[in-house]
Amino acid sequence: MDSEEGTQQPQLVLAHKLFRLTHPDVNDLDKVRLREEVLEAVLSNDMVPLYETLVTNGVLSLDQKVLDSMRAKNCDELKKLDDKIADAEENLGESEVREAHLAKSLFYVRIGDKEKALEQLKVTESKTVAVGQKMDLVFYTLQMGLFDLDFDLISKSIDKAKKLFEVGGDWERKNRLKVYEGLFCMSTRNFKKAADLFLDSISTFTTYELFPYDTFIFYTVLTSIITLDRVSLKQKVVDAPEILTVIGKIPYLSEFMNSLYECQYKSFFSSFGSGIRSIHDKSTNTFFLINISLHVYVSVLTHLLLQIYFIIQYFTSLE
Repeated sequence: MDSEEGTQQPQLVLAHKLFRLTHPDVNDLDKVRLREEVLEAVLSNDMVPLYETLVTNGVLSLDQKVLDSMRAKNCDELKKLDDKIADAEENLGESEVREAHLAKSLFYVRIGDKEKALEQLKVTESKTVAVGQKMDLVFYTLQMGLFDLDFDLISKSIDKAKKLFEVGGDWERKNRLKVYEGLFCMSTRNFKKAADLFLDSISTFTTYELFPYDTFIFYTVLTSIITLDRVSLKQKVVDAPEILTVIGKIPYLSEFMNSLYECQYKSFFSSFGSGIRSIHDKSTNTFFLINISLHVYVSVLTHLLLQIYFIIQYFTSLE
């Protein structure tokens, strides 16, 4: 379940490539490469449901032999998994039975069969006692929701996770859930709650299956700039050691944030265009789910810019 530092969950990497493949601002040459990478990922994981969907949508061309081969592999693997479950139920203990059912769940997750994966995860949950292990099942569900942009599934899974934490659970999983919820809030344009959740997770971030740490800091700074008051922004963002160690690696972000905080509006105006381009680049080159909300963010930031402009014009007229 846990990802190594800097390693995104493969299905989410694939989802981002699919997003870029259909994005109008990605050039045709990159789309050729992306199409090859998507096909390679689909074939290597025998993702029959996704392959059929992409063929229907005209993203990939149908190769019947390839499709039949993937179907045959899935049938063989599914038989082995069912045999393993039967053996565990007949000859082994509860732990082994749960692990056998989990393996079948992860098989459906891997091939992209969301409906069957959700059904099998419920079966696995019925065999699970520990709260931490139940939480891991919720994280799998959240990742499937993120892949399909199923906001209803994401919302229900977050609520389910919170109820589990009322019973128990460790801090590491609780902190990971904050990042998932923050991501969901940002994608649904609740920037204030997203900022609060991200800021709570800065020093404990381990959710590398979603995105690398510098991307997390990028989102944290953006949501904080438009939602925090001046004092809070100074304490939690401008002077935060965790942010200061990373912000220099992200183009324009430091100048963008500091010029606004320090009321250096001339510098802010000059960096605004570069900052907007940086946000646009981020939206097509990082986590796909955030793209639409980043464009909304640009609109909010533009409104803030106009407010600053009119304030300057007002006080200039009083001189």
